[in-house]
Amino acid sequence: MYKRIITQEITEAVKKYKIITLLGPRQSGKTTLSKMIGPDFEYFNLEDLSFRSRLIEDPKSFFESIKSNVIIDEVQQWPDLFSYLQVYSDRDDNHYKFILTGSNSLQLSDHISQSLAGRTRIFHILPLSINELPEEKRPNTIDKAIYQGLYPRIYNQDLNPSEWISGYLQTYIQKDVRQILNIENLMLFDKFLRLLAGRVGQLVNYTSLAGEVGVSVGTIKSWISVLEASFIVFQLWPHHKNFNKRITKAPKIYFYDSAIVCHLLRIMEPYHLESHPLRGQLFENWVITEKIKKQFNEGKSSSYYFWRDQHGHEVDLVDDRGTYLYLSEIKSSATFISSFLKNVEWLNSLQGRTDGELIYGGRESFKFKDYQLKSWLDT
Repeated sequence: MYKRIITQEITEAVKKYKIITLLGPRQSGKTTLSKMIGPDFEYFNLEDLSFRSRLIEDPKSFFESIKSNVIIDEVQQWPDLFSYLQVYSDRDDNHYKFILTGSNSLQLSDHISQSLAGRTRIFHILPLSINELPEEKRPNTIDKAIYQGLYPRIYNQDLNPSEWISGYLQTYIQKDVRQILNIENLMLFDKFLRLLAGRVGQLVNYTSLAGEVGVSVGTIKSWISVLEASFIVFQLWPHHKNFNKRITKAPKIYFYDSAIVCHLLRIMEPYHLESHPLRGQLFENWVITEKIKKQFNEGKSSSYYFWRDQHGHEVDLVDDRGTYLYLSEIKSSATFISSFLKNVEWLNSLQGRTDGELIYGGRESFKFKDYQLKSWLDT
């Protein structure tokens, strides 16, 4: 068990709420974390067919039999559970806590908002962040970090990332995507996934994807929404604060773990990244995901966007802090060049600021003018 930064936030929330909900991709460590936070909680898994049948057939008896705090895993398998939890948690004689975990927010979000609004605190549990790994296990190069990704099991069991991700994706498609979308032609979906990986860090063009895959634009949007809900990909949206410039409106596509992108791009070893044409976008993907994990680990929602206008000005990452935008530029180069900051300086000039940061592929962190220059190791 690696020490997760979010542990303290969840532990405090358990004291205040009767129900805690942990959402995140499969194998990101939700179950392990739940058991660590609630070592005396009774554990149930809705992927266990016998338990699921018992609960569906006679939920009242299950709730009446509860004699301790409870963990229920993979709650997306029976979303009706939330209606019963609502009634049970509101009872004056109920003094027990529940930790719920789920790996598909699409199947859960409506049920949570309808039944558990105000009754649960939701946390997002993604794969490890780089600083959650003990130093002896941390990748020593950025190419190795991108290739290995940060799913805990790869490090726990010293597994080959490409082999493990291959099995992970096959299981994911069979268990989740196929179940939700009823996809008959998995070869088409596999083609779609690889094309999406090839567009990492780029603006999403639904029409282009639909044409290449051979499906409708509506199908592409549906597939992406399910990948988002299952915490495989996310779309980073452009910030729409208008500094009297025309700005783009299309989102960019990223993956929550870089090892999945590498597998889909058939990158089989870290050194394959050294001359790969998408190395810059893969580094950007890695950094942005680490930034999002940091906000999730603080119990916050992501406040990140990107900026691009139609005159060639682009800033990789924009953190909307309410009264101003904190700007980050991301470069995979191991050597700092002052021109890397030109777009950050340009956008800062429009909002009257001089701060921000550059995250780059080098190993040293230092200050340049009013800007923080951060090594990828210090993301």
